[in-house]
Amino acid sequence: MPTLHWIGKEKVINHHQDVPYRVLEHKYGFTAESGRKPEDTNTGNLILHGDNLLALKSLLPKYEGKVKCIYIDPPYNTGNEGWAYNDNVNDPKINKWLETTLKAKENGKDAPIGIDDLARHDKWLCMMYPRLKLLHKLLADDGAIFISIDDNEQANLRLICDEIFGGGNFINNIIWQKKYSPQNDARYFSDMHDFVICYSKNRPNWKRNLISRTSEQNARYKNLDHDPRGIWKSGDFSVKTYSKEYDYAITTPSGRIVNPPNGRSWGTSKERFAEMLKENRIWFGINGSNVPSVKKFISDVQDGSVPVTIWLRDEVGDNQEARQILKSIFINVQFPFDTPKPPRLIEKIIEIATDKDSIILDSFAGSGTTAHAVLNLNKQDEGNRKFILVEMEDYAETITAERVKRVINGYSDKEGTGGGFDYYELGKPLFVGDNNEYLNDEVETEQIREYVWYSETRTAYVSQMMNDESEMMNDELLMMNEPNIHNSSLISHNSIHNSSLITHNSNKYFLGLKDDTAYYFIYEKEAQTTLDFDTLATITTKAGQYVIYADNCLLPKDFMMKQNIIFKKIPRDVTRF
Repeated sequence: MPTLHWIGKEKVINHHQDVPYRVLEHKYGFTAESGRKPEDTNTGNLILHGDNLLALKSLLPKYEGKVKCIYIDPPYNTGNEGWAYNDNVNDPKINKWLETTLKAKENGKDAPIGIDDLARHDKWLCMMYPRLKLLHKLLADDGAIFISIDDNEQANLRLICDEIFGGGNFINNIIWQKKYSPQNDARYFSDMHDFVICYSKNRPNWKRNLISRTSEQNARYKNLDHDPRGIWKSGDFSVKTYSKEYDYAITTPSGRIVNPPNGRSWGTSKERFAEMLKENRIWFGINGSNVPSVKKFISDVQDGSVPVTIWLRDEVGDNQEARQILKSIFINVQFPFDTPKPPRLIEKIIEIATDKDSIILDSFAGSGTTAHAVLNLNKQDEGNRKFILVEMEDYAETITAERVKRVINGYSDKEGTGGGFDYYELGKPLFVGDNNEYLNDEVETEQIREYVWYSETRTAYVSQMMNDESEMMNDELLMMNEPNIHNSSLISHNSIHNSSLITHNSNKYFLGLKDDTAYYFIYEKEAQTTLDFDTLATITTKAGQYVIYADNCLLPKDFMMKQNIIFKKIPRDVTRF
């Protein structure tokens, strides 16, 4: 398979693993019913303000492998956009790029990657590669990613997507008509289209949906002869491939004799034609003298149409329509978007690639078109799709989130869609120290527990309350199944007494049970914790293996081996992913 090489590639291939993990900080919730409020809305919709590389890393514990559809509209790298490569990659060449960018910003100047920047393609690829790696992790096994791009980086994007998603998972390169009027001042050609590249996570598992029939398509079906079977449209009864057997004369109801057009033959044999005539499936026109055609009933066709790879502006909108929608949402506001995307474009992607309860992610959220499209579709078909938007620029709240609020409540002459979302910002790093060797005490314990559970199981963490209920049920089952057991703790030890370190409910440190392994995270911010026999007596979960985190361990190694206990020291053995 052809591969692409560029300056800095060897440093960014695994850069996503070095990206620091930051917790997410909830700022407020918003719903159509209550407006803005400090509490979580539990809608599942999320708008996150922060660098999208850091944000994607922070989304992994809850969303890895759960996103059904990803749409992104990254910088096209035209040389006129003003984006800057600013990822913290430890490499001399890349540090030089960063130094130039950061110095310019410190002096209050823009540091755009212009058309005359000889390394602009290298910088763009360095920026995109780790983000695509994390997006690949977030994508569900039956999901797909759609990426808007133009000719500046289309070829490069295909090659790095082949590396990350696999060439065999390429679906199609869709052409979208983004303009209606040509640019008469274009130097060579007036570009009228962009691309939308589509890759699946696992092609055999990805099932695309049919496109809903439009009112124009349905209008082609009539019932000119009042057929009780319903509306229909006529189709050609002749075929291009000539067959002597299917070349015969037909007499119309008016008495006219017709033969197949030159070089063609009828679509069926003479005997089958006679049967179709009796079934009233042949149409000769109002006067009964036309060349025969086949009646195709709308009830016989699919509920929708197969998606095609050319999307015209009449069907999905264009940049001009997108700008007009923004103007109707925000009156007399200047926008930093030269080429916004119309909601109809994203709606079509979502219709093709999701179910009614899917999660849709956009990590280059811009003006919030993806959320607009999700809310529109949910209103149309009573779906429960969820959106996740990530926007790093300062307008994340004033434009991105504000647009979503107005779509929810209604704007101009548009009725509100209803719904809600929660607004987050990137919070504190989980690890601190020169070498990230310490857990950050400023991070909430529950957020640390979420991280540890994910690092062990690669699954989403379940709340402590649900864990308590699960363990109580587990204890009850143990008592039912083993009535002679008076103490369901892991060990029975005559000298066990209440530990001064462990004074809380025994479930406090329980993370969860997965694949017959019980996980415990014995952690206190203000005190050292120790795994000893006293601590062990508080563990009531029955499992084939135990993974237990604590600051210290006093249990004998041979005892732990016999009891299938794996000790992990905090913070040394907490995995950095």
